[in-house]
Amino acid sequence: MGSARAYLVWSVGLLAYVVGVLQRTSFGVAGLDAAARFDASPAVLSGFVVLQLLVYAALQVPAGVLLDRFGAKTLVATGALAMAAGQAMLALATALPLAIAARVLVGAGDAFTFISVLSVLGAWFPARRVPVLTQLTGLLGQLGQVLSAVPLAAVLHGPGWTPAFLSAAGLGVLSAVAVLAVFRESPPGSPAGPAAPTPREVLDGLRSSWHEPGTRLGLFTHMGTQFSGTVFGLLWGVPYLVAGQGVAPGTASLLLTLLVAVGIVAGPIFGTFTARHPFRRSYLVLGVIALTAAMWTLVLLLPPPVPLWLLVALVVVLALGPPGSMVAFDYARTFNPSTRQGTAVGIVNVGGFTASLLVSLGIGTVLGALGGYTPSAFRVAWTVHYVLWAAAAVGIVVMRARARHNLRAAGTAVPTLREYVRTRRASR
Repeated sequence: MGSARAYLVWSVGLLAYVVGVLQRTSFGVAGLDAAARFDASPAVLSGFVVLQLLVYAALQVPAGVLLDRFGAKTLVATGALAMAAGQAMLALATALPLAIAARVLVGAGDAFTFISVLSVLGAWFPARRVPVLTQLTGLLGQLGQVLSAVPLAAVLHGPGWTPAFLSAAGLGVLSAVAVLAVFRESPPGSPAGPAAPTPREVLDGLRSSWHEPGTRLGLFTHMGTQFSGTVFGLLWGVPYLVAGQGVAPGTASLLLTLLVAVGIVAGPIFGTFTARHPFRRSYLVLGVIALTAAMWTLVLLLPPPVPLWLLVALVVVLALGPPGSMVAFDYARTFNPSTRQGTAVGIVNVGGFTASLLVSLGIGTVLGALGGYTPSAFRVAWTVHYVLWAAAAVGIVVMRARARHNLRAAGTAVPTLREYVRTRRASR
């Protein structure tokens, strides 16, 4: 456990996820190019990503069920090949229907990848390392966004659209080959896993996972923390920075890179906190939501263009969302038995991506109604955030109370915040 072989397996899974994030976010840096290539309005352009996210979110629970039945290796390899096919199709597309079908394939392949990579951590590493490795998987995976923002964008604005997306497709094929060669669900000699569940057992597991308050606590956690940074990096960040704030395209790409870099630094810190203070995880999450809402409020209250330092501060705060969302998967892991981990993680992962597609669609709709990519239109469009933040915060508070009630009823000591603070002071 924790051997060099374990880290090799994790690294290959991480590689597949990095390439998957590249495929997922590639359309974000190509947004304005896509608008010109396909003669797409803001609403139609947002529809590309909304459809991709819709497919991703809709497949999360089925992907979790398939994961429990067929294993991580099969799903990660299948996902990589599906995304590669989608990117190759997009590279050659000149009409909207083919481009839309391409993003559907990317969304479908993406849905299989992350939860499958996470599922093997418990088999290869000690439990105490899993929260930090979960954070590292999620955050290092965002290096794929850097690959979109820098080299892919350079190819897009140099050789052009087709070479850029064919290159992305080639990386997908290479990652699938690496997964088939190296990736494994468990160490050699591990006890055989449980038999594949019957359809009745699948439905029972899905029902049990949903009725577990800890699973829904994870869902609302993922919803509240993940969507703002995802929408920013996936589609609307570059158009907003360039057309809404007058930032140069090169500077916008650097800001997307900063978004990833800060998240990578914050991830291990959040993971360590989660491992050491499991009953205080929700306070970390609610703090991230509150800080993100406050920073957007400050930026939107000021007439554009706002100072560059404030946009940098906004990106730094948005970067805390992904590591905050990783806490959601720790809820899924700790509140559900191993036999339904995939299903629980799939349910949790629906939260943030459903919120992301709703906000992406909302921003595109508002921009279309207010005249397109103008600073004033963007200023109004970003306000669609607030409804989702409020819903997520309420869901977290309610589900936290129910989860703690169930733990206490089962005989688990759950200290209140006052008791926790008192104990911490006494131990110093």
